[in-house]
Amino acid sequence: MEIIKEKTCAFSGHRNLKENFSQIFLEENILNAIERGYDTFLVGMALGFDTKAFLVLEKLRKKYKIKIIACIPCSEQPDKFSFEDKENYYKMIKSADEQILISPSYYKGCMQKRNRFMVDNCSLLIAYLTENKGGTFTTCNYAQKKGVEIILV
Repeated sequence: MEIIKEKTCAFSGHRNLKENFSQIFLEENILNAIERGYDTFLVGMALGFDTKAFLVLEKLRKKYKIKIIACIPCSEQPDKFSFEDKENYYKMIKSADEQILISPSYYKGCMQKRNRFMVDNCSLLIAYLTENKGGTFTTCNYAQKKGVEIILV
């Protein structure tokens, strides 16, 4: 599947969602992106925000012609997930329109490589950023340097 950067949106967010996280606001921003012509969505498949975004996209895909691409940092990504989270992970992988495996095995930095891949292939980043540290903070900074529009939810 060819990725057209101008029509592609990616997601980045924390695993732990705070009480003020709004799934409704996330859905409104995804709908807005669809209305603006975005039809391809890159999801990093982590717990927390990525999972919420994937489930919203899956629901919206029933009504809109959109593609969900699971961007998997390494084959071991779900190894430390709970049994229930693993089950949900594999359901999402199967549901995705395409899966892109960044590295066949884990190495220090494969998560960051996945994040850079997503930013390099999108023109819009929807992010849930509550801390000035960590992977999402680094990803947002990278996106800003690359001129990618960022919407914080």
